[in-house]
Amino acid sequence: MTVQSGKGIESISAVCLWIPIFSLRCEEHRRPELMRRPIALLSPTDSRRLWQISAVARHTGVRPGMTVSQAIGLCPSLTLCEPDPVHYDEAFTQLLLTLESVSPVVEPVELGRVFVGMDGLEGLFGGPVSQLETIARVLEPSSSPVSHRPLSSSWAAAARLGWAHGKFTAWVAATRARPGTPIIVSDAERIAFLADQPVAVLPISSDTHRRLRQLELETLADVARLPETALISQFGVEGKRAWQLAVGFTLDPVVGRERPEPIVMGLDFPDPVADRTMLAHALSKLIERALSHPQRVGWRVQSARVRAKLEHSASWLTEVTLKDPSADCARIAAPLNVRLEQNPPMGAVEHLAVEFLSFARGTNELQLFARDATSAARAGQRRALHAAAHEIKDRFKRPLLYHVVEVQPWSRIPERRYALIDFEP
Repeated sequence: MTVQSGKGIESISAVCLWIPIFSLRCEEHRRPELMRRPIALLSPTDSRRLWQISAVARHTGVRPGMTVSQAIGLCPSLTLCEPDPVHYDEAFTQLLLTLESVSPVVEPVELGRVFVGMDGLEGLFGGPVSQLETIARVLEPSSSPVSHRPLSSSWAAAARLGWAHGKFTAWVAATRARPGTPIIVSDAERIAFLADQPVAVLPISSDTHRRLRQLELETLADVARLPETALISQFGVEGKRAWQLAVGFTLDPVVGRERPEPIVMGLDFPDPVADRTMLAHALSKLIERALSHPQRVGWRVQSARVRAKLEHSASWLTEVTLKDPSADCARIAAPLNVRLEQNPPMGAVEHLAVEFLSFARGTNELQLFARDATSAARAGQRRALHAAAHEIKDRFKRPLLYHVVEVQPWSRIPERRYALIDFEP
């Protein structure tokens, strides 16, 4: 059943749509003559190494992460493509818009992987089989409801679909599915289906994966046979989550995020700019303009993206998610400037744009004095109050907040009825 939570609309019934090597397939769609050749995308962060490679290139021994010289040594006919992250992001956005024509609960995870919530849509589309057929049908270019920008013909042929209750099971089902042959995992089959899966499917850190292999835990059944307390003692929170997923107890819902329309501010340079100082200054001005947009009033910025169009039709893209949502220009610009220094555009910039992608409601002060009576709101008020108290104490080196406590409520003298004591969160 679809429910409304503090984060947005949630759906237990989940369809996972996964398109492997999504960025490479975008290049193949743009240049169909590459589809039969061994091709590879260069890494966006290190142009000396490979990022995504085609199946033809894999047959020659080429692997992601190899240096260009190593790959050319194995496959002299390998075609190298410079990454175009702006193009890939636009293609994925178009895919999300198409899926939103099927369900309002759409949760993107990464390029090429997205969850679609299907709770409450049985009367419209039917059971799981019909739901998957509907999603497969809208991936066809001729059936795309967004007619002004048709979908790539490769999506329908490359998409892998899995249906289950809970995102984790749906994702595992999608990884086991083949294009055109989706996998449906019912509740009665879920535990048996998960038992045979390798521990590599668990969404845990690489270090925890390594330690599980050292303990000779190869499948989720091996993990499920262990006591939960034993995994918690060894791996902490990750151990608890791994055990709950392995035994099928956790049904993580698809969360449809409440989001206003993104705010975009762009700037065209008269002459291409390669100087990082000028780019950082332009970035700061664009952030200021975006913050002053009327649509931003009442919202704090949660994630932001910078896009650049470079000379010779190349592009550059970077994105950050703020630990604490903010409406302060300096706080938003700081992590973006770090990305600009660590991974600068590989060429002069002709057009620079800042995009605010997701938002959090209000400000800390609005949360502190909110009148919402729910337990989540009260917990948020307590956290905001404690954070404000700590910030005041750190800044002024002494507490400036006080409790009002009753001392002699029966007294005729008002000053004796109450007293102030320091507030210590």
